Amino acid sequence: MIKMIRVDYRLLHGQVAVSWTGTLGADALLLVSDTLKNDKLRLQMLALAKPSGVKVVVKDTQGAIDVIKSGKTDRYSLFIICETVEIAAKLAREFKIKSVNLGNISFGDGKQKISKSIYINEDEKRTIKELIDEGVDVFIQMVPTENKIEAKNVI
Repeated sequence: MIKMIRVDYRLLHGQVAVSWTGTLGADALLLVSDTLKNDKLRLQMLALAKPSGVKVVVKDTQGAIDVIKSGKTDRYSLFIICETVEIAAKLAREFKIKSVNLGNISFGDGKQKISKSIYINEDEKRTIKELIDEGVDVFIQMVPTENKIEAKNVI
């Protein structure tokens, strides 16, 4: 069962490993990135952040779709962390997930700050608006103890 989809370019770190995983009751993390598989250093760093007793799997976007469709993830309480808004949108649409958490999207050229940890460009803004129009609850929340901010109120 998919517990939540989160966008966080860092993928796995203390907030995810401790706060979110515990709050959601997740026993498996699916890290989805189309660049991570070829980055040995980042993979090693992520391995250090792995929470005890929690399965962590890294897939690219199509690999994530394939593994979820295969049924291999059905026995897990699955927390999906996506590197980008586009990946999260694709998974939300594919599996009809009705909420997406925006946790941390890095600053970059042409990006607009919409919260203390979220910077989006025009393509990301358009994708978020489309998800909202499709009935997906897109919300900003770095950690579970913070109040949720509805994305529709800040973009």
